[in-house]
Amino acid sequence: MVTSPSPVEPASEEDMDAAADLKPLRRSSTSINNNNNSGSLARRRTKSSPVLCRSESLGREIGHAASETYLITRLAFTLLRYLGVGRRWISRLLALGLYAMLLMPGFLRVLYKYFTSSQIRRSIVYGDQPRNRLDLYLPKNIDTPKPVIVFVTGGAWIIGYKGWGSLLGFQLAERDIIVTCIDYRNFPQGTIGDMVEDVSRGISFVCNNVANYGGDPNRIYLMGQSAGAHIASCALLKHAIKESKGESVSWSASQINAYFGLSGGYNLTNLVDHFDRRGLYRSIFLSIMEGDESLQQFSPEILVEDPSARNAIPLLPHIVLFHGTEDFSIPPDSSITFVDTLKRVGARAELILYHGKTHTDLFIQDALRGGKEELFDFIVEYLHAGDPEALANDAMAPPRKRLCPEPLVKLAGIVSPF
Repeated sequence: MVTSPSPVEPASEEDMDAAADLKPLRRSSTSINNNNNSGSLARRRTKSSPVLCRSESLGREIGHAASETYLITRLAFTLLRYLGVGRRWISRLLALGLYAMLLMPGFLRVLYKYFTSSQIRRSIVYGDQPRNRLDLYLPKNIDTPKPVIVFVTGGAWIIGYKGWGSLLGFQLAERDIIVTCIDYRNFPQGTIGDMVEDVSRGISFVCNNVANYGGDPNRIYLMGQSAGAHIASCALLKHAIKESKGESVSWSASQINAYFGLSGGYNLTNLVDHFDRRGLYRSIFLSIMEGDESLQQFSPEILVEDPSARNAIPLLPHIVLFHGTEDFSIPPDSSITFVDTLKRVGARAELILYHGKTHTDLFIQDALRGGKEELFDFIVEYLHAGDPEALANDAMAPPRKRLCPEPLVKLAGIVSPF
């Protein structure tokens, strides 16, 4: 049974101020206004100085950024106590720094747009836990309800952040697709159960509120990348199991039209030793996953074969997994075996492998290169299927802009720790 979500109480006065500032776009379209039944969401703004409003908004964002920086710094020291001194993770940290430096020209352009674009609503509060915020990327014109992607970023369950999805968000918004990037508690602030809970709460917020921002509640899609693909798939499957048992839920798995998993891992029992060899040591990985005994509970590939999930399988949407054949962070076998298992239990699933692509090629390097790209084009075409006008506009759309010089992109691929 789907019930309305319980109201979320802001954790602080700062959250209340931030939420008040982040109102949906006012639309002239009758269909959008009719979907918006909340007077507070479309209230008339009083005349005030644009400079003053901008200053107050910027001040709130700076204050929020400062508090998050303090929290992240404190948690970083806690994380260091878990990691200790290890050659593998330190070498990968250094490689990550060099990787980021090489791609910095592109990252800076995205960062500037992130803080200046009128097409983004930053840090919308969706829950009462730390980091329960999401970013909303909107097309320039919303004359009709648009398809929506709920995106969960990766980050090894440790460094995930909603901002990592900004490049994808802006590029899809240019194709008339709304993107919501969900932030969630990372380790050591939370463990896998907290992450899945946060993502499920974020999905609930989108399902119940996206119409107020011009989104089509009947065309919502879920997508995750790397660790985000694992967390999102756990949230979807566990929610479908609850729903199949008749438990009260605030959103329905049937509201998700499709799930896209990019470079994800879905059987943790097969990945523990692999991650340990690559610097995500067994001890810290098991701490993230709430112990060895919980690995099966948070492995979607194992869960779908459990008798408790039998009635949940028909509730699952079409599942499409993407993976690069040269992905050494999470081997492509992770997606191959998951799709095989899904098909065996009767779920609708398909796999698309990209020859020669690494863990970050599809999500970062190729996006910074611009131009045409198979994964991006597939997602756009999938979401616009059945909409001839949107497909016609896609055919006429200019190629994505290059954001970083090719020599730097190639060097970044060579030094990448992923």
